[in-house]
Amino acid sequence: MSIDTAATAVPATTAAATSTLDLLVGIFQDVLGLADVTAGTDFYEAGGDSLTAFQITGRLQEARGVDVPVSLVFAYPTPGDLAEVVDADYGTA
Repeated sequence: MSIDTAATAVPATTAAATSTLDLLVGIFQDVLGLADVTAGTDFYEAGGDSLTAFQITGRLQEARGVDVPVSLVFAYPTPGDLAEVVDADYGTA
């Protein structure tokens, strides 16, 4: 019996083709449980806490292979601001 790994390869391929901003908006939507997250949604105002901040950086690391400090989520609490810093400092654009 073989395991079909094609299903797990799709998200990684999709993430690589997705802008950092779009990726982060999707991650924020998932971890905060909100469908209406935009580039300007504030992490704190949307109910974010330390656990969700760690989930955001963990998912970003899985998708892009970059180890982003969780403190950046607190310092740049919107997907738009965080995407700019990640692209500039980690070259993921």
